[in-house]
Amino acid sequence: MRHLTAALLLLTALAMSTACSAARGAEGAEVVTVRLPDPGNAGVLALGKKDGSLAKALEKVNAEIEWTGQFGAFAPTAQAINSGQLDYGVGSITSGIGALAAKPSFKIFAVAEPDLAGEGILVKEGGPVREIADLAGRKVAVNKGGTGEYLLLKALDQHDIAPGEVERVYLPPADAATAFNAGQVDAWASWGAFVPAAQANSGARFLADGAALQSDNYQIHVVSTALAQRHPRVVHALYDYLHTGSVAIRANPASYVNVFTGAGPTAVTGRLKELTEVSYAQDPVIKAVADADLPRFAAVADFFARRKVTTSVVPVKEHLIDPVKAGS
Repeated sequence: MRHLTAALLLLTALAMSTACSAARGAEGAEVVTVRLPDPGNAGVLALGKKDGSLAKALEKVNAEIEWTGQFGAFAPTAQAINSGQLDYGVGSITSGIGALAAKPSFKIFAVAEPDLAGEGILVKEGGPVREIADLAGRKVAVNKGGTGEYLLLKALDQHDIAPGEVERVYLPPADAATAFNAGQVDAWASWGAFVPAAQANSGARFLADGAALQSDNYQIHVVSTALAQRHPRVVHALYDYLHTGSVAIRANPASYVNVFTGAGPTAVTGRLKELTEVSYAQDPVIKAVADADLPRFAAVADFFARRKVTTSVVPVKEHLIDPVKAGS
């Protein structure tokens, strides 16, 4: 009886740890449940959720969607994938390397070129920090082991400033925004949607953007290892949808802003709406990950190891999957 109970417990644990689940449809075909992060009120996934187009795309490969919570930065996304609560997420290669160093539980299947105009080190307009050298002796908000820490360290490296001369204040993006707005930090290494929000609400400007910092910070799209290994056709369909959507959002960015509502706390208006639409129009197109991307991934992994962000060089190549080849 003890052996039977142990076996049942093991089977239960294995089932709970699987990052994607499957059932049988009406005609006996396996239906895969894909857990996706709730997209909120803007972006490609938000529009796909509202008009049902994403669900229809995945239905063609016998998959259905379960929308989960909102995770903000990539660190909580990776944790949700680790625990089997999520099957897909988006972040940066910097945050991806940090997460892979801790626990490799996902595969990178799609990427977009670094958004050089949409990331960098923010300071207050008219404030005392006017150039990178002014950061010495000051506080800079960064997310640990991700984009923020990478951008700050790149800036310090370029200007021969020892990392110890600048106080890194480790905060998740929402808390970093609060600290920056309140003047509790002197600068904020930021990216993505957080940048136009800071520009619109806090009078922020770039001290140095991604181009000036020669950033290799690719956007990455990841799926749980379980989904990648067991259901590559689903990953292929998800990739096709994201690629097509990334082209469409550049052509018509206004359609992807305030998707569900134009009022309330999730809506953007005024200057922030304008900046968001500009950002969407410039977003790099999502493409399948390729061998040509590896040298730049390796450069980030090597940089993080040399700067002691990771304890060793993360072998990114081992965690890639070509969604087109795998799903063909």
